[in-house]
Amino acid sequence: MADSNVKIYIFGKEYEVPESLTIMNAMEYAGYVLKRGCGCRNGFCGACATIYRIKGDNRLRTALACQTKVEDGMYIATLPFFPLDKRTYDINDVKPSETLMMSLYPEIYSCIGCNACTKACPQGLNVMQYIAYAQRGEYKKCAEESFDCVMCGICSSRCPAGISHPQVAELARRLNGKYLTPNAEHLEKRVMEIHNGDCKAAVDEMMAKSDAEIRALYNSREIEK
Repeated sequence: MADSNVKIYIFGKEYEVPESLTIMNAMEYAGYVLKRGCGCRNGFCGACATIYRIKGDNRLRTALACQTKVEDGMYIATLPFFPLDKRTYDINDVKPSETLMMSLYPEIYSCIGCNACTKACPQGLNVMQYIAYAQRGEYKKCAEESFDCVMCGICSSRCPAGISHPQVAELARRLNGKYLTPNAEHLEKRVMEIHNGDCKAAVDEMMAKSDAEIRALYNSREIEK
């Protein structure tokens, strides 16, 4: 059975599109060429952050266009980027001290606990909680809580304190990866083997396999506990 159509408005222009489409697919259906580098279009995941409202309701809503289906009477607009402020630092020069966040992102201590960031997150992350971890210098917990962040910036668009939550979380994950997580010695060894050319024969053998053979190897691989 064919999809029913719904009426949407993209930058104020009216279109009729199948109701099963996401906002992203609907924009392409209407003839728009997405050039913002969206993750599922060979770019960065999180780049399709979108604002919209429904006819008869004045509330502005936010969403990722790739995971939000169109609704009848939806007014859609995209922004070139959502508000994020990335501070400049060299990860090799900073250390996971309790005062690091105060020097780089002092605005996190102005958080009023409104929880608007968490409510806005399209990934369902507990954003306010990982900011609380960052405030206390608990970078490992912050990194784990924010692991699925796609850096869309929707949380920051709703923050009255002007916090750049994704950038704070990225710093925590980088600190965790460089300083707090134990080195994977087997991985370092394999990287060195690849660098020295010891794995060339194995790589050539893998490259010669068909797609089906590679999928079978992947699906039957031994998973480390």
